[in-house]
Amino acid sequence: MKSLKLTKSFQRILLYGTVLAVLVFFLKWVQWNFLIIDNAIDIYIGVIAVLFLVLGVWIANQMIKSRTVIVERKVPVSTPRTVFINEDTLRELAISKREYEVLQLLAKGHTNADIATELFVSLSTVKTHVSNLFQKLDVKNRTQAITKSKELNIIP
Repeated sequence: MKSLKLTKSFQRILLYGTVLAVLVFFLKWVQWNFLIIDNAIDIYIGVIAVLFLVLGVWIANQMIKSRTVIVERKVPVSTPRTVFINEDTLRELAISKREYEVLQLLAKGHTNADIATELFVSLSTVKTHVSNLFQKLDVKNRTQAITKSKELNIIP
C-alpha cells in the first residue's frame, strides 16, 4: 500500500515539474518572438497571473475532493444455538417466576428502575429479587449472575 502512495506522489511531482517546464518554455518562446517588441512587461505579468490562477484553482480542487477509505474486516458470525432452558436447575435453585423474569431482564441489560417499570413493581421489590438471585446463584454481581445463568442454561 505504501509503494502505491509513493508512486502516486512521485507521479504528481513529475506532472507538476513537467507542467512548469512547459510553461517556462512557452514563456521563453513568447518572449523572444512576440512580447519583447510591444508591451512586454504587461503581457508577461498577465500571462503569469493567469497561469498561477489556473494552477491555484486546480490545486484547490484537488485538495477539496473527498477521499473515501474502504476498510474490509472479517467479522466472525456465531451460529445461533438452540435455546434450551434447564427447568430442573430452576427448580433446584428455587427461583420463583418473578425472580426468573427479573433475571431475564437483567440479562438484557436493564437497570433496576427499568425492571421495576416493566414489571409494575417497586424499586425495593426489584432490589430484593436481585439480592435473592445473587444468593441462590452464589454470585456477587450482575455480570456473574448472568454468566452463571447462561452456564446453567437457565437463560438463553
